[in-house]
Amino acid sequence: MAAAKSVKLAPLVEPAGELSQSEIERYSRHLIIPEVGLVGQRRIKNAKVLVIGAGGLGSPTLLYLAAAGVGTLGIVDFDVVDESNLQRQVIHSQSDIGRPKAVSAKESVQGINPHVKVVLHEERLENHNVLDIFAQYDLILDGTDNFATRYLVNDAAAILEKPYVSGSIFRFDGQVSVFWQGKGPTYRDLYPEAPPPGMAPSCAEGGVFGVLCAAIGSVMATEAIKLITGIGDVLLGRLLMFDALEMKWRELPVRKDPEIGPITELIDYDYFCGLKGGEDEALIAASTIDVHTLAERLEARTAGKDDFILIDVREQNEFEINRIPGSILIPKGEFLSGEAFAKLPSDKQIVIHCKSGKRSADALAVVHRIGFTDAVHVGGGVVAWVEEIDPEQSRY
Repeated sequence: MAAAKSVKLAPLVEPAGELSQSEIERYSRHLIIPEVGLVGQRRIKNAKVLVIGAGGLGSPTLLYLAAAGVGTLGIVDFDVVDESNLQRQVIHSQSDIGRPKAVSAKESVQGINPHVKVVLHEERLENHNVLDIFAQYDLILDGTDNFATRYLVNDAAAILEKPYVSGSIFRFDGQVSVFWQGKGPTYRDLYPEAPPPGMAPSCAEGGVFGVLCAAIGSVMATEAIKLITGIGDVLLGRLLMFDALEMKWRELPVRKDPEIGPITELIDYDYFCGLKGGEDEALIAASTIDVHTLAERLEARTAGKDDFILIDVREQNEFEINRIPGSILIPKGEFLSGEAFAKLPSDKQIVIHCKSGKRSADALAVVHRIGFTDAVHVGGGVVAWVEEIDPEQSRY
């Protein structure tokens, strides 16, 4: 495979006015680097950078961009801080649990650097607002964990001809690249088609090694500063991959696909990613029960008035944290490979559940296709069971 080419670009941002004495003292370690200097730091001060998500990747990225002196930081996030976030989302603290992530992140940023202006966008990115939001910034950084949003971000940035830095993490693996329509490839050149639903689990479903966020987030912040100041070789046309278990970095070239024309409009991203509009959507809607119905059926089964098999499609390590009583474990991967089929009874109804309902919906679609047409799954999964039926169990 041919080596990826390094790309040097002109500075993205014009310099701001002179730095104050306080700013000179604060950024002195930048100022004495010849490649940055006073002019480079003034460019950083004048930059407007939008960070999508104040989570695992957004946390280190925001902290380092703030410390570096980016003049305006926009934060897109509509979620609230959960205790499970604190293992990796270092911008938040214990006292922030239950508070909006965007607000918590803003306070942390301003605690690090009062010279930074923070703009909050406490809303979900959608077709109707994404272009207006992006238009306010020089550069976009995306660390979201779902393909529908990644394609939306890519297409909106492409339409506005703005560069964006893309980062992703899963378990022990991370990726970073820079995409910029008109100057290099876009995300669609790397992934022309979205993976099938269920084949790319989120961090909430598959887990993530907490400190991996720091490694990938710091690379994202590095690329942002290089783009702003015009120094070094940016990751445009290169995909940087990190394996934290083996402690290895690899690089692959990303080239413009001649079959993919310029991106000029937004589309229905849930439909494009197979999240709605297919046959499985109607099937799942008609074959979902809630945890209260399941509790009643489990009680009836104990009394000999109902008979079904309750299958948990999570992984073994999740099953050890908490479980719905009376369930047996058959991980989703065995349904996708076909290994699970021999374990399914022909004389009982199949009831499937997972953590939140996503993986069980994927497994449900599989079992319906092989003839178990009366199978159902449990909406909300173990999360709903613990919240509504058995709150003494552990949460994760």
